[in-house]
Order: sequence, then C-alpha cells, then structure tokens
Amino acid sequence: MSDTIIIKEKPLTYSAAQAARDMSGTATPAGEKGSRVSEGPSGSKPEKTLSRRNIILYGTLIVVALYYLLPLYVMVVTSMKGMPEIRLGNIFAPPMEVTFEPWVKAWSEACTGLNCDGLSRGFLNSVQILVPSVILSIIIASVNGYALANWKFKGGELFFTILIVGAFIPYQVMIYPIVIMLREIGLYGSLTGLVIVHTIFGMPILTLLFRNYFASMPEELFKAARVDGAGFWQIYFRIMLPMSLPIFVVAIILQVTGIWNDFLFGVIFTKPDLYPMTVQLNNIVNSTQGVIEYNVNMAATILTGLVPLSVYFVSGKLFVRGIAAGAVKG
Repeated sequence: MSDTIIIKEKPLTYSAAQAARDMSGTATPAGEKGSRVSEGPSGSKPEKTLSRRNIILYGTLIVVALYYLLPLYVMVVTSMKGMPEIRLGNIFAPPMEVTFEPWVKAWSEACTGLNCDGLSRGFLNSVQILVPSVILSIIIASVNGYALANWKFKGGELFFTILIVGAFIPYQVMIYPIVIMLREIGLYGSLTGLVIVHTIFGMPILTLLFRNYFASMPEELFKAARVDGAGFWQIYFRIMLPMSLPIFVVAIILQVTGIWNDFLFGVIFTKPDLYPMTVQLNNIVNSTQGVIEYNVNMAATILTGLVPLSVYFVSGKLFVRGIAAGAVKG
C-alpha cells in the first residue's frame, strides 16, 4: 500500500508564536485555529493623519512658506498697480485694474543717471558675463575634482588644501590686489576681466563638490577602465561625465545664482556701460530723480530675479540629489 502525503493549507495570517511553532515542528492544538485568524497582523498601528506630530510639522512648513511667499505676493500685486492705487496704502489688496505698464517701463524706459534704457542693457551684459563664467568654472572645477579624487599625484593634497582655504577667505580682502592685476594686464573695466574673476572665485567650492562626488563613485569602475588601457581623458569623458549629471546641475545652479545675483564684483570691475543687471536694478531703485515709482521698482526686481528662479524650478530635484551626493560623501 503506497504512502499518502496529506498537505494541510495554513491560514495566510497567523501570529508570530504560531510561526515559531511551525518552524520548530510543534503541533498546534485544534482550539487555537480560530484564534490565529482573529489575532490579525502584528505591529504598530498606522499613525493618524491629524496626529500632534503631523499638525506641528505641517503647521511649521506652512508658516515658513507664507513667510517667504508673502513678500513675493506683495511685489507681484504692487507691480501690476498704477501709482494712484498704490498711494491708497493697502499693499496686500489685489490690483483693481491690472496694468503691465510698470513692467514695460522697468525693462526699457527706466532711467539710471543719463541712461533711460531700463534693465535691457544690464540684462545683455549679465548674459555675456554669466555664460562664459559658468562654462569655464565648471569645466575647470570638474577636471580638478576628478584628478584629486582618482589620480594620486605629488602635491595633490597641498593643492586641495589651498583651494579649500581659498573658499573661506572673504572676497573683500582680495579685491584691491585683483584690481591691480587686471589693470596691469589691461582687463580692468571689461567684461572679460569680470568673467575671469567669477571663474577664479567659483573654483574652490565647485572643486570640493566635484571631488567628493567622484570619490563616492565605485572605485572598481576606475580600476577596470585603467586595466583596459583607458587614459586620463578617456575615463573622464566616457565614464565620469555620463554618471555626473546631478553634480553638474548643482554646479550650474550655484554658479548661475551666484554670478547673476552678484553686485559687488559687477560695480567694482566694470564701468557704467557694462554694468550687469543687478547694478542697473540698484541704480533704478535708488534713483533720487522725480517721484519714486514703487510699481516700477517691484517689476524691475522681479525681472532681475527671473533667471535664477527659473533655473531652480526646472532642476530642483536634481539639485537636491547632487547636493546630497557631493556634499556629504568622499
């Protein structure tokens, strides 16, 4: 007579004690069958949506968001009002009659001294400063970070230390020596000289970010490429660059924001015809000629901040990823 194997199906949900008995081979009394089903899954209960912790957390976030959004709201609604409505004094009220005349005047008609061409000239100057400065600083810093992270060479640690120290030296300490150097080479008061200044001052912090990011990559990739005969530039272009999109986005955002919003270097190292947009904005807002037009000033401020604000909105997630990878690893 052949042996008959009987397989008993177990309930899908049973307690941890029953699981332990099943693993040890101990039989389960018949009276416990019903209790196994009634016990249900073990573990902590799901947290309530309106718990004290969530109320405090979301309440704090809402307060912080309102703190930063309220000035922006005031700027936007003020820039769309006429001066008679602004004189009524209610800065939080939406415009009764929307007008974009202040925006047009801020862009192309606002006067700064003898010039009455608004922010348009400053915008073109800022673009000519921004594009080469960002490209040059990121290219140089990425190569520096790659070399410091993956290629050991004599004096590398000293070079990295000098860069890090340079990142913490106040800009004001080096302004006068840089003015003398640019004057001696004939670049003081030109856009080229300002591009060089932004490139140099952007390298320390960017090199640190790139170095930490490349150091966090698996070392086996670099060693395997070396075994296959790849050289310095082959590894950089074929392996490192395709894997480094997040940190490049971080570098672009940092440089775009820093260079576009810069006022100090722009007013020192250029002349009035070549002033960037931030210097033009300062001249418009602080103009003492005639009546102060608050709607034009608000429109000019928003126009000046549109470029870095747009960059943040487009690449926000990649910025957070790159900061997390490049700032705390390595």
